[in-house]
Formats: sequence, structure tokens, C-alpha cells
Amino acid sequence: MTRETVAEGRETPPAFRVEGLVKRYGRVPALAVNGVSFEVRRGEIFGLIGPDGAGKTSIVQILAGVLSASGGEARVDGIDARRDPEKVKTRIGYMPQGIGLNLYDSLTVGENIAFFRDLRRLPGPEYRRNCEQLLAMTRLAPFVDRPAGALSGGMRQKLALICTLLHLPDLLLLDEPTTGVDPVSRRDFWAIIHGLVTDRGVTVLVTTAYMDEAERCDRVALMHRGELIAEGSPEELVAGVEGILLSISGVPVGRLLPIASAWPDARSVAVFGSDIHVLLAGSAAEVRLRLRAAGLGAASVREVPAALEDVFVYRLRAEPRAASSAGVDVTRVVRRLHGAGGGAILMRDLTCRFGAFRAVDGVTLDIRSDEIFGLLGPNGAGKTTLIKMLCGLQAPSAGEASVGGLDLRDSRARGALRARIGYMSQRFSLYRDLTVTANLELYAALYGLSRRETGERVAALLEALELTAEATRVTEALPLGLRQRVALASALLHEPRVLFLDEPTSGVDPVARRQFWAIIHLAARNAGMTVVVSTHYMDEAEHCDRLGLMTQGRLIAAASPAELKQQAQARGGVVLAVRPDRVGAAFAALRPRFAGAALYGRRVQWRSRQPAAEREEARALLRRAGVDAEVSVQDLSMEDAFLDYMEHTGASHG
Repeated sequence: MTRETVAEGRETPPAFRVEGLVKRYGRVPALAVNGVSFEVRRGEIFGLIGPDGAGKTSIVQILAGVLSASGGEARVDGIDARRDPEKVKTRIGYMPQGIGLNLYDSLTVGENIAFFRDLRRLPGPEYRRNCEQLLAMTRLAPFVDRPAGALSGGMRQKLALICTLLHLPDLLLLDEPTTGVDPVSRRDFWAIIHGLVTDRGVTVLVTTAYMDEAERCDRVALMHRGELIAEGSPEELVAGVEGILLSISGVPVGRLLPIASAWPDARSVAVFGSDIHVLLAGSAAEVRLRLRAAGLGAASVREVPAALEDVFVYRLRAEPRAASSAGVDVTRVVRRLHGAGGGAILMRDLTCRFGAFRAVDGVTLDIRSDEIFGLLGPNGAGKTTLIKMLCGLQAPSAGEASVGGLDLRDSRARGALRARIGYMSQRFSLYRDLTVTANLELYAALYGLSRRETGERVAALLEALELTAEATRVTEALPLGLRQRVALASALLHEPRVLFLDEPTSGVDPVARRQFWAIIHLAARNAGMTVVVSTHYMDEAEHCDRLGLMTQGRLIAAASPAELKQQAQARGGVVLAVRPDRVGAAFAALRPRFAGAALYGRRVQWRSRQPAAEREEARALLRRAGVDAEVSVQDLSMEDAFLDYMEHTGASHG
């Protein structure tokens, strides 16, 4: 049964349906879920997309029968999830949020699967057949005797998915299954999900904070602060954005950003690498005239397609209550830094061993002052260990490294390094039971700032990051985006020469992410600060001047995002993409011929070294299948390039 015929059923109820759903937690005045309504059709992938705290997990838990609703209606396969949650649990597969949260670390892969067999009371033959199929699908068969606690993040999520799918349910609830998972494992995970939907007609409701993952869904609902702000297919939502999106390059971001932000018809302004993206009602010609009048006639202006993140920001800023979150004046932050400079980082054969295991293996790299350098790699690639060595938290086993002129082989230099660097960890590391001001004052004391310096810098950062109104609030009570601003303020407090950021925007809403990256860019460009950042967001990689790709402790490439994409495209070819009227039939026709064909929402795409010939062959296959579709040639995305390097390196090193 194809995805189309499943979705066309007229007699059966929707797979999932919520109507006016409400969830309130205790005496908290704001509703976690505020009157949300949507339906999920059978045989489709439906995405609830939004940052942490949007209400996604609450909705999934209510549909899974593990959380009670405060009001409204929630139905699963026609069953009232509020009145009969136990009956719902027999119809679904539910994967909770968190890396392998439903696993037991002390049990092996095989023992975890056997445990879920007992919970589901699967007969022996059915269990063996399903287990064999799922182990092959996830490529975990060689690891059945390995303890779950010894698996990488991506492997843990695949095992969690096996346990969720063991009874082969027709309805799946997956709560942020790829958060914190590297891009290679994310690609594998989505391939499994699309295979289940295409081959078995499974219905999937998935939540994610990754905007790029929304494009892999048939339909999505964008959520913010408990409310649904937009719903439809990714293509429909992008088409609904009014105005044009322009990319402006060729002039300093620090000069261009305040000018573009002041244009009255600018609906959103975002730093995107060395460019500025502006969504506005005018035309490219009008913008060129404005730039010439401002003395920026050398700027290049071109129209670019909008993405779902642009949709989210566009819809969010159309709401009156969102206006206060959109106006951080990032130029005030960098004016307080007085030009740090002197933040070059040098590494020569830098190595870190734990016993016989090499977490970092002979890395040689130079990072210049004022550069934004990104570290990308799968889980366990060595990124965090490398950052710890550069921060002086982990002594190198071999090789040389210096940060800001300090030789890390010298223990006294490692002690002095703290005053020259700022560090922001992936998880919020400040004191949650202290107020914003108390946290910053504590960090100022740790950095040895005088009382006068502390007062001046805390006040300046609170004002610049729009935290003055939150100064007396306990950080535990702040939304994630504001907590991340507090963490950034603590890292900038002592005016460091080098700033280390470990996945700083994970789970943050798109507006806050854009503000965050604008601050980072201006700190590097206007203050000469060196920034080293690790991230799993492929679109964030485009913000960096250069990227270092790591795997198995080795640095396998270091170049600008554009250069990496060009090199990967020269090696593995371009992307062929098909947007058919019937995606299931198109995928069935193309998959046997093109081994790399994969589903991305309502389109099918694969890499091709012979695009002209394969384009004609694909058109012929689609015509024979009675599918109306155009086959287009596309350049590689950053994710495509990253996966190309990972696969090429794996083949080279066996």
C-alpha cells in the first residue's frame, strides 16, 4: 500500500487528532499547550516543529497516554487518549525525548531488545523475525553483545528505535529523536523512518527543534510558547511568506547590519556567514539604491529562496507579543569589548590518549585572530576533547598547542589561560537557584574583576543583551533562549580574547538563534575576538569563516563552507531532485535504479556524477510509472558535503 492510498482513506478516523488541547502545569500562569488543534493523516510524516518549551513534548505525551491533559480533545486511531490511555498504548510505538532514555545502560543491545519483547508479550517467531529485520535496518547486528551504555549517541537512538518498533506498530510518536545526534546518524535515522512509511504505510508524528528536518516531513505545525503559529506542507508555508529574501554580501557585516535593521520595510534581518539576509517588501533594485546612498555601493545583492526558519521568524514577528524578543542591539555588546585581538590558536600534531584509545589523533591546525572557526563531526569524533585541551582543562598527551600566545605544555600557562578565554558549554552551567545578576557577579569575582569593573560590565551586558528586566529573576525560571543569553554574558564578562562555544544554540528558537549569531559575528569582526564553535546544525556551519571536519579523532578537512561544498561536489557529483505529484509512486520507481535515492518530505533526491544522463533516465522511469514530475539539478548543501566527507574518509580508512 502506498503513502497516497493510505492517506486517501475516507472511512477511517485520522491517525492522530487534537482539538483545543490545553495543558497547564501546577500554578504556572502560562499554558504549556494553549488551545492547539491539528490532524495527522494516515501514512504521512507530520512534524511538530519548535524550540524547547514550545509545548511539543506535552502534546506527544498526552497522545501517548502518559500525561493527562487539562482540557480539549486528543484522539489516537479514534480512541480518546484522555479517557482510555491504556488502550492507546497498545496501538502506538512511543520514543521519549532524550538519548536512549528508554534503554537500560547495564544491559546489552540484545538484552534491551529482549526486555521490550517481554513487555509487548511478542510470540517467539514474530519476535525473531522483527528483531532480525530491525537489526539489519539499523546496522546494529554486529553490536548485540555490547552494553547500551557503551554505544555512541547515534547508536543509542537506533537501539531505542528498535525497541519502539519491535511490535511493528502502525502509529509512531517520536519525541525529538535526533536532538544531540550527529548528522551521519540523523541521515540514517530518517532513512529508516522514510522506509517504514513507504514500505508499510506507517504514520509518524515527530517533534524536532531542527528547522532543516521539517523539510523531511509531509506536513508540519510550527509551535511557539504553547501555540500553533502555522501549519501546512513546507512548500505551502514557504510560499506564504510575503516579500522577497535578499542576500547582501561584499561589505563588512558590522557596517551593514545596523543599516539594514533600520529599513522600515525589513521584516527580518539575519547574519548568515559573511552575508546579511533581509526579508522585505521592496525589490533588489531598490535595495541597491539604498546601499549606494549609505556609501555601500560595493555590496552585491541577490535574491535567495526562503527556508522554514524564515517562515518561523516571519510568522512569529507578525504577532504583537513577539515584538519585544526581536530587538537586541548587538552593536552595544561589541563596543564594550575594546578590541581584544591576540587570540590566534596554533596546533601541531596535538594528541590526547586515554590508555590505548586516541580521542584526538595528531591534529595540526592554525586559527587566526578574529576568525569564526567551526568544528563539525559525528559523536565521538574528538571535538569536545580538543576544545578541553585548548581551554587548559585536559593536558595533551603529545604535540604542541598555544592559545593567545600561551604554550599549553606549560602548566603555569594553562593556569593563566583562564583570564584570556571564555567558555560556554552545551548545557546551562550557571547556578539555577541564583538570579541573573548574582550569577554574573559570581563569575566576575572568579575572574578577579574589581567591584567597579563588575558593576560596569554587568550593567553593560544586561542592557546590550536585553536582560535588564530579567536581572532579579532566578535563572531556573527563564526560557531557554534567555538562559543562553545569560551564559553568553558570563563568557563575555571578562573580555576574553578567545571564545569557545559548545553547541550554544541547541533547542533555542530561531529568533534567539539569529540574535546569538549576530552577537558572535560582531564580537569577531569588531572586537578581533577568536571564536571556536561546535554545532550539529548544518545551517549554522555556514556562519563560520572556516570549518574543521573531524572523525575518529582526526582532522580530515579544514576550509571555508563554500570550498568544502565545491570539493565534495567535485568528488561525488551534484544532487538530482524530484518533486512529484505522487511521492510514493515516484520513490518506488526510482529507488531500484538509484541506490542513493532518499526521501526528503515530498521530494526524492540522490547524488549523481552523470546528471544529464541520469536526469533523462529518471524522467523515463517516472513516465512509465505514470508520475508527473520534473527532475532538477541542485548544488550540494552543507549537510550533503559533510556526509560526503564522512563517507569518503570511511572508505579511505577502511
